[in-house]
Amino acid sequence: MHKPKILVTGGRGFLGKAVCKELEPLAQVISAGRDEADLRCHDQTSDILDYIDPDIIVHLAATVGGIGANKENPGKFIEENLIMGYNIIKLAKEKNVKKFVMLGTVCSYPKHCPVPFKEEDLWNGYPEETNAPYGIAKKTLMQMIQSYHKQYGFKGINLIPVNMYGPNDNFNPSSSHVIPALILKFQQAIDNGHEAVEIWGTGHASREFLYVDDCAKAIKLAILDYDKPDPVNIGTGKEITIAELAQNIQKIMGHKGSIVYNKDYPDGQPRRCLDTSKAKECFGFEATTDFDVGLTQTIEWFRNDYSNS
Repeated sequence: MHKPKILVTGGRGFLGKAVCKELEPLAQVISAGRDEADLRCHDQTSDILDYIDPDIIVHLAATVGGIGANKENPGKFIEENLIMGYNIIKLAKEKNVKKFVMLGTVCSYPKHCPVPFKEEDLWNGYPEETNAPYGIAKKTLMQMIQSYHKQYGFKGINLIPVNMYGPNDNFNPSSSHVIPALILKFQQAIDNGHEAVEIWGTGHASREFLYVDDCAKAIKLAILDYDKPDPVNIGTGKEITIAELAQNIQKIMGHKGSIVYNKDYPDGQPRRCLDTSKAKECFGFEATTDFDVGLTQTIEWFRNDYSNS
């Protein structure tokens, strides 16, 4: 049987590598990064779609970062994510791509959202300020897909993953998210004699974390069994405070120093935890990776692969 062609934008990134691996048994998977086409450029985006002629597009390419990167680059984050998304969604519609999967962000939810976050609450308030430009860009693109579906019958779906972690994550201290940032801090403290590790904020904020391979499985199941543009949360439905997270990482890594919370820095959104019942109902997704197991595997990869690269 003919295998469909799936184009994965951002396919060489953290999530992209896991998604390509997950989809390879089902399809001819083509990974595209900025070396192949700059999605900020309409003509380059059009050219690569003509060249590949994909049946399905999984749009993962994004300009992203942690709290610090978001605070420093609000204009860049809203501009580049909007332009990339607009170009590829519009061209996918014009070129009759059979299915389009867009990965949104939990940053799109209102800052003060009832917990657990339900998909119908997306528009019930303004996002947390430090992440708002990125979150609003992604939410706008989600609406674009829904509007194209309503007017043109565009086959697009919107998935909203929580914070992800796992092997191949971004450990650059200027742009990484909380788990890789903490792993790097604890490793540096160990290397320097178990000195104190400083963490931004109070430690009271909570987050939900999804192992990257679980997210890749959710994307595969959605491709196979979901056809509506209505957003679907992808997560575990379990939250942990930043303080508890830091203590878990400290224990696994064997750090013997202290943890210091710098309250001069923001916590970001007070709580993040998703209602994941819709994903289970619509395409049978449930996360299966135990959090401590996932953390241990991430730390092992960091120590064996990243540190030696």
